[in-house]
Amino acid sequence: MMSRRWLEQEGRSWSEKGIITSDQYKRILDLYPEQKRAIGLIPLLGSILVGLGILSFVAANWQVIPQLLRLSIIILAMIAFYITGDRLLKKDHHNLGIALISLGLITFGAGIILIAQMFHLTAYDATSIIVWGSAGLLLTYLYTSRYLFLLTLLVFTGSQLYSTTEFNHFSYVSFVIMGVGLGFYWWNNKNETIGWGLALSVTLQFLLLVTSNAWPFTWFFIPVWLLYAGVDWLKDRRTVYPFQAVTLIAAFVFNLFIILFWSNDDISSFHHGLAANSLIYCSLLILLLGLSLTGKARNNRLSSSLDWVLAIPFFYLNNGIDVLYLLTLFTFSLYLLWRGYAEEWRLKINLGTLLFLCSTMTAYGKLAWGFMDKSIFFILGGLILLALSWFLNRRKKQFLADVEEDNDHEHK
Repeated sequence: MMSRRWLEQEGRSWSEKGIITSDQYKRILDLYPEQKRAIGLIPLLGSILVGLGILSFVAANWQVIPQLLRLSIIILAMIAFYITGDRLLKKDHHNLGIALISLGLITFGAGIILIAQMFHLTAYDATSIIVWGSAGLLLTYLYTSRYLFLLTLLVFTGSQLYSTTEFNHFSYVSFVIMGVGLGFYWWNNKNETIGWGLALSVTLQFLLLVTSNAWPFTWFFIPVWLLYAGVDWLKDRRTVYPFQAVTLIAAFVFNLFIILFWSNDDISSFHHGLAANSLIYCSLLILLLGLSLTGKARNNRLSSSLDWVLAIPFFYLNNGIDVLYLLTLFTFSLYLLWRGYAEEWRLKINLGTLLFLCSTMTAYGKLAWGFMDKSIFFILGGLILLALSWFLNRRKKQFLADVEEDNDHEHK
């Protein structure tokens, strides 16, 4: 299925290169109106509601149903969903067919859980959920469905959460199957939505890896920045940017956390409880920086090197860390805004705007909370936020309108 967002990004570059005219670009976009996407989601959302309804009904009446009938309900329902969904797909009812197949996958997972309860089976790891996710992985490849991909990703992420919270054990098996299976699928399809989902799941699982092993928290950023550096070696960054974007968002939030909840007086407790060994951590960070810069230079992207300002470990210092991190947040958000305008990339402009507003309110809160009346604090903060939001949005709309007008003039 053709993505309208992909067409918006690629079609603009085609128009700039003279491959198609501006009028042709607009006519192509008209073939993929936004409302079709929303309508297509209805069967998928309906399948989720039906699945939840089936699960709640069966769970509520499970104890009064004979065991043989329970097994029959699970097996027959799963087979019926799969067969009906497959037939609908062959008749070109894609969304409805995928919705029913996803119900079959949900029924399969629910069956695993309910049968375990029925026969009082005790789980010592997340193997049963991994089997569920593996079935979803098979269906994802069989039907090449973005929806099945996301559903399978949710199952694998849930298996990792279950393993770490219930057994205090990180499941490397689950992570490898998910990473290789779904990663290979994403690599072959390069879809933005599934890229965001996979990037968020992998980052969350890096966090679970650190917490389940009781490692110092800052070790979390080594695999995260490794993922960022790896992406720098890929040429087509526009299709893989979610993996770097999630890394930068995680680093930004961490810096924000340090500013808001740690002061110079109690930073020593951070050093002893949450900070990794400084020599090893900084050495690894420098190696990753070198790997990243080499990849950026190889693909002519050294202008994005300032992203690494978020990785500077100011938390190892004893004084002035809140000011340094505030300057870091402002530097990065303004840099992101500048890069967004320079590259004419709406996502960067929007994200840079959001991060700049967040940085401004953080600085305002840090400076004014202690001595200002709380009612005045909130009123003044709200006015500042509204004024900045209005100004930045006005600047963004004007800039994008100018870019579109320039493109139209070039092709007349």
